[in-house]
Amino acid sequence: MQTRTPGQFVAVLDFGAQYGQLIARRVRDLHVYSEIFPCDIPAAELAEKGPSAVILSGGPASVYADDAPDMDAGVFELGVPVLGFCYGQQIMAVKLGGEVGHTEKGEYGPARLARQGESRILDGTPAEQTVWMSHRDAVSSVPAGFSVTSATQTCPVASMEDASRNLFATQFHPEVRHTECGRKILQNFLFGVCGLEPDWTMDNIIDEKVAEIREQVGEKKVILALSGGVDSSVTAALVHRAIGDQLTCVFVNHGMLRKGEPEMVEEVFRKQFNVPLIHVHAEERYSRMLAGVSDPEQKRRLIGTQFWKEFFSVAQELDGIEYLAQGTIYPDIIESGARKTGGKASTIKSHHNLIPFPDGVHFDLIEPLDHFFKDEVRELGIALGLPDKLVWRQPFPGPGLAIRIIGEVTPEKLAILKEADAVVREELDAYNQRLFEETGDRNSEHACWQYFAVLPDIRSVGVMGDERTYQRPVIVRAVESSDAMTADWAKLPYDVIGRISSRIVDEVDGVNRVVYDVTPKPPATIEWE
Repeated sequence: MQTRTPGQFVAVLDFGAQYGQLIARRVRDLHVYSEIFPCDIPAAELAEKGPSAVILSGGPASVYADDAPDMDAGVFELGVPVLGFCYGQQIMAVKLGGEVGHTEKGEYGPARLARQGESRILDGTPAEQTVWMSHRDAVSSVPAGFSVTSATQTCPVASMEDASRNLFATQFHPEVRHTECGRKILQNFLFGVCGLEPDWTMDNIIDEKVAEIREQVGEKKVILALSGGVDSSVTAALVHRAIGDQLTCVFVNHGMLRKGEPEMVEEVFRKQFNVPLIHVHAEERYSRMLAGVSDPEQKRRLIGTQFWKEFFSVAQELDGIEYLAQGTIYPDIIESGARKTGGKASTIKSHHNLIPFPDGVHFDLIEPLDHFFKDEVRELGIALGLPDKLVWRQPFPGPGLAIRIIGEVTPEKLAILKEADAVVREELDAYNQRLFEETGDRNSEHACWQYFAVLPDIRSVGVMGDERTYQRPVIVRAVESSDAMTADWAKLPYDVIGRISSRIVDEVDGVNRVVYDVTPKPPATIEWE
């Protein structure tokens, strides 16, 4: 499905920065649509997309390295404002006749910035302020027409601009929270320099997406694989708003969902939204299929293959289906090789959105969320009227609890994990609610973003009463994040961790020990398998 380009949008050129996706998110936080493109996109191709402004991301390379990411210098001649960060400042300088030097001392983390003279993008910020640096190379000579607008003790060109050509750059990272005036700098660029309007709102997005779906589908019928997760649920609500009963949802229950989830799917979509819903009970078939299987990738393949068999078995019994809607979101695309942004990212996990159509069967795709980050999908769900308990559910992998059970999936292990996971979610749901009541911010990056239990394939010695036990440990995983691209372990209060541990050991048969995972992503992934 082709996404209509909004009347105004910011193109982010990605030079391989760890903060590339974060730039796009920060622009969207200011209600201006942004989209990520490969750094080497030809200027003519970018011009056809009609960006209102361009932001050049940072990157880990040296601009003088043989394999350094490059860009078409014609981007600077498109007649739209350009803002570069870190590597983006350096490549701007080199392309326009300046010089970049390799400094003896790097600058990483917080730094004190001193403004120098007038600056359109630093306007309204203090004369001295804290910024976030991450570099060794730095601009040593600015291009003709540019003026230096700030410096640090280590970096003499911490920012530069040619206001007459609307070209601006910073060596620091305004997009990260650690740059105290980063939001103001972005506002100055988007609204002061570019003259954009903050009109990318959920109501406008819904109207636009509904119109797109209606235009594409017409009077034809659509099928959707509804997992009960946030992405597929928001997709279902959005598509149903657009075309009503032309949509049929198929809910394949493989038996590895979290406690209470099948009932919630039935309640929300069949009773609240009146969406045509087919509930496929495949629990026994999956249980037999997974017996003796312990390799995580084999579990993923088997579960995914069987899912599509179940789904297409239903789909082929329905008449007139021509479209398949699914909840692909932006991080799915990025992690599966950035298939729509032209990137070269490594595939980190088996991508669940590659569809094995049976011979003779093909549906055109509708992917209305494929340019949205997870928190934006949640906002969209709230605006569509989905209940909070569904919208704020934790992300959940397609293979379900099977990949949170290390080793073979058995009925005994599944029963233990469902109960332990229910305790973790109940306690941390309550913890997040308390944070929301205290701060008024439900999307805080310092709250728990995802939390669950993992059941390892080991046993440990314990004592219950006067008896020795030899039972299973449970691992609790809780992370802080906003979009799953990076994550840090949640610094939970000790009393919360202690209550979770006590409840699991007291209430879940077969468990005598609870441990807490304190590894960020990277180097770990959020999931264990």
